[in-house]
Formats: sequence, C-alpha cells, structure tokens
Amino acid sequence: MSLSTRPGQYVQSDAGAANRWLVAVLTAVMTSFSAPAGAADFQTLKGHGGPVMDIDVSLDSGAVATASFDNSVGLWTGRSPRWLEGHAAAVKVVRFVDENRIVSAGDDNDLLLWDLPGGAAVRLKGHTAKVAGLAVSPGRDLIASASWDARLGLWPVNGGAPEFLSGHTAGVNAAAFSRDGKRLYSGSVDGSVRLWDLEKKAALRILDRNGFGINVLAVGGGPGEGRGDPETWLAYGSQDGVTRIVDIETGTRLHEFAFERRPILALAVSPDGTRLATGDGHGYITVLNTQTWSIETDFRAALKGPIWALAFSRDGAVLHAGGIENIVYSWPLADLAGFDPMATDTPQFLKRPEDMSNGERQFARKCSICHALSADGGRKAGPTLHNVFGRRAGTLPAYPYSETLLGSDIVWSAETIDRLFLDGPDHYIPGSKMPMQRIVAQRDRDDLIDYLKTATAPDTTGPGATKGDTQ
Repeated sequence: MSLSTRPGQYVQSDAGAANRWLVAVLTAVMTSFSAPAGAADFQTLKGHGGPVMDIDVSLDSGAVATASFDNSVGLWTGRSPRWLEGHAAAVKVVRFVDENRIVSAGDDNDLLLWDLPGGAAVRLKGHTAKVAGLAVSPGRDLIASASWDARLGLWPVNGGAPEFLSGHTAGVNAAAFSRDGKRLYSGSVDGSVRLWDLEKKAALRILDRNGFGINVLAVGGGPGEGRGDPETWLAYGSQDGVTRIVDIETGTRLHEFAFERRPILALAVSPDGTRLATGDGHGYITVLNTQTWSIETDFRAALKGPIWALAFSRDGAVLHAGGIENIVYSWPLADLAGFDPMATDTPQFLKRPEDMSNGERQFARKCSICHALSADGGRKAGPTLHNVFGRRAGTLPAYPYSETLLGSDIVWSAETIDRLFLDGPDHYIPGSKMPMQRIVAQRDRDDLIDYLKTATAPDTTGPGATKGDTQ
C-alpha cells in the first residue's frame, strides 16, 4: 500500500485521476448525527445546498455544526437541521464556543457569534478579507480568527474590542490555541507556522517554514492528553500534499506523510488524541495513530472532488466528512474502508466536458455551484434561475439580495445576460455578491444563453448550482 522511504515518511501513488481543475476553481472562488457510543451504522446528513466546507462537534452535547458554500450554518441534533442564516457569502468555518453558542465565518469577512437558544447573532467586524480559520480558547472566553488580510483576530466572547496580530506576509488559513490558552499557533499561505504569546500579543518564533502554503493545523501529544498537560506536537497540512508533524519545543520535523495527492485540506484530532485524520484534494481520508505514528487506514472517501471538512464524534467512534457534495458522511472508525465512497452521483460541475453541450458546460463551470434551475431553488448561495428571462433583477421573494440589486432596473434577457458575462459582474453590477468572472468568447456566451432559455423554462425541473447574485 505504501513505501516507507525513511522513518515517518510514506509515499504512495494515486491510482485515481487528479481533479486539479476543481480544486483550483473552488479554492479561489457534513455535519453528522450525534452518534451514541458504539454506533456502527453509516449515516448521512442532508439539507445543505452547496459543498460542505467545515464541520465541528460539541464536546458538551455531541451536536454537530456545519458550514457550507450555500451561505448557511447547519446545526444538527440527530439528523434534523436547524438553519442559521446571516452570512452574505460562503461560510468556510464554524466552531462551538460552548453548549449555547457557536461562531462562524467565511467569505463575507465577518464573524457571527450565535446565541443558540434565542437564534440571534452578533456580527464581529474588523477583518478586511475572508476568514479561513477559527479557534476557541480552552477557557471559552476568546475566539481567534485567521484571515486572508494576513492577520489573526482575537475576539472576547463576552464583548469588547478585538485585537489583531500581524506578522505573516500573506493570508492566514488556520489557528489553534495551546492547552493553557496562553499561546496561539497559526499557519499561513506564506508557508510558515508561527507561535504567538497572547499575553505580549507578539510572535515568539517560527516553528516551521516551507515553500508551500499551510492550509490546516492541529496540536496534540503529551502524557496527559485531554487533561490539560502541555501539547508536544503540531501537525500541519500544506499545498504540496504533505502532512508534517513538528516537535513544538525544538521545531524538529518528527514525521512526514506524503501520498502524491495534493493539497491537504482538512485535519482532525480525536477527542482522546490517539488519532489524527487528514483529508486531501483527491478525495482521500487518512487516519494516523498518534501513539505509533503509523497509518491505520487510507481510503478514497469521495469519488469526485476534495475532502474539505473532518470531525470526530464526541466519543471518537465516528468520523464525519464533508466535501464537494451537499451531504455530510459519517463513518464508524471500526470499518472506515468498508463503505462506498462519497459523491456517487456526479454533480453537474464535475461531469465530463464531452458529456455536455457547450452551453451546459458554460453553466456548469460558471453558474452551477451557486444557482439552481428548478422552481424550488434548493439551499443555494444564489437565487434560482428558474423562469429568469423577463424577471427584474432582485425581485425573487425570500432571497437576501445585495443592496445594489434591490434597487436595480435590470431585466434579465439574452441581451442583459450577455452583457453580464461580457463585462463581468463586478463592472456590470458593482456591489453584487456574484464573483468576478467573465466569458470572453461570444460563441460561449451565446451557447450559455441558448442553454438557459431551455433549462430555465417554467416546466424545467433540472438541478444545478454556482455562486452568485445574478437575479
């Protein structure tokens, strides 16, 4: 299965075809049931309208929270979701603060601190770019945020002005507190892992550095795992597809796990600290035993797309995973490789180009992640395009449009849709939530419009989805 090239390093070739196009597009542009101890059944959580970007499990209640590209947070007890709506763009990360509060963040640059009993949220503003990572202090009194504005934010849970830590030279993707709450670890696109003194609000040192961006990190180790003893190792995953384990005291690289599958996008440590799970851009999950630093299992969890989200259940018996589908999959660790992979139904944007007409292909690549074609629209980041021709922009009931579209006089037609993609949404509708993108070739725009005329007709019920605010 794997070739050991030196202690702690493994290399494995990927038999599946790499989906680099998907990872590149979505990187630039589930939750689980609360499993009782000993549960051994494969489960799914369904309801989100877009890819699942993050999962967290409450160690107090066992409840699950999910963050999705559909702009929403899902709160799950059993398999029934409660939706928390408030973000204006994709939600990339969510964390439980305590049994009654969670915090979420994403592409709208803000954090939302949710009061679960009442359902209200406090918006925490201060970052100037998307927030990619969150961490909650052991005392549950401080939230750390990692942002692409190259800063770390420190937010008092019970109110007060935030403080920001600067030092990274590029976007920050991940943050983790030390067990005593006095230090903070961070990982950045600049390729460095840094350790911060929270009392002095200053960087102590660089723990490790390489030529690839750091996506995720986690800490663990020590004889008293789970009892507050100091952590001894830090694990991080980066763009080169390598998971590295670093000695916190010395900065020595203890182990490296490489499978020629990149990038590493998710990390999770089991509650008892004995397992570390990783998810990568090729859809594989690897579970490592942290006592022996051996591989317990390595299996293809998704037939299509990456693994963005991983979390262990409260009892450590189940591993929850999320990725390109709008479903959370939950595997019993006793038989992780014994179940069929995720994403057995190929999403439209992952269909082979040769299986689609040019118009459908343009829709799949430019529109389908955020927009549906069906009348109900699903839980998508953007409004449904069903019956879009002849509709005034910003008028679909119950969709939270940006201010610029609420007052728009645009009526969607072949001409206005052509202009939208010729100029790009940022120029045609400044202030819209739709991402910057253009379709340069006239033939491609014409084919997209012809496809939409048929696919969005009132009797159409076909699925579809991509990011934006085009209505």
